[in-house]
Amino acid sequence: MNITNCTALVVGATGGIGRAIVRQLAFRGASLILVAREKEALLSLATPLVHTGAKVDVLVGDLAQNAPSIARRAIAIASRIDLVVNCAGTQTFGYSHTESAPDTERAFAVNVVGPIQLINALLPSMLSSGRGKIVNVGSIFGSIGYPCFASYSGTKFALRGYSEALRRELAGSEIAVTYVAPRYTRTGFNRDAVAKMATALKMNQDMPERVAREVITAIKTDSANSYLGWPERFFVRVNALFPSLVDSSLKRKLKLIRPFALEAANR
Repeated sequence: MNITNCTALVVGATGGIGRAIVRQLAFRGASLILVAREKEALLSLATPLVHTGAKVDVLVGDLAQNAPSIARRAIAIASRIDLVVNCAGTQTFGYSHTESAPDTERAFAVNVVGPIQLINALLPSMLSSGRGKIVNVGSIFGSIGYPCFASYSGTKFALRGYSEALRRELAGSEIAVTYVAPRYTRTGFNRDAVAKMATALKMNQDMPERVAREVITAIKTDSANSYLGWPERFFVRVNALFPSLVDSSLKRKLKLIRPFALEAANR
């Protein structure tokens, strides 16, 4: 897909990965509609971009509460959306039995239901225009169920499955669907106990700018899937073919994960 002069709707624009993606798109000449829950954060992101000559509109909205409304408002601004990037997300970490019902509900609302409702509301316009690109940002944990991230992994498994099914549904059209799966990324999203756990387990860590570059590459090359990092991509394949091998590996790591799961539960 040619990014220059396209109209891109970025949801979750003010998060660590979202900000990096927005800047990459602006640098390449995309017109932007940015969505997040906090107006001040949106304006602090948009204003410097406008000063460089980028065309930027902002929409305040909660994907978990009003995804169809966000889609309608975006179409009213631009008439046509060429590219939508779903990178809003929320994370649950800790033992499943300590997770509250509202946290579980919000995780699925933000990570799964909201993106699906947004895309469903945008698709008629995309189909009418005869072109479009949908990018769903998931996680390596959407292919490898990780202990103490059960709900989070579940949401990303669901988003990955939805992306795959929708891609097949739209075969023959000019609308493409890409699923991007980052590994651990250094953002405010991963903080406190999760950040400590990642260090203790010696997880490979990326900066948001690297993830954004991979997203841009996936958009430009029309990749169906993009899994970031080695050996993470390898483990995704191993888990798909020989899950018992990954079971053994993660069981050995569980003793290192437990203290941080308890810390998260006691916050």
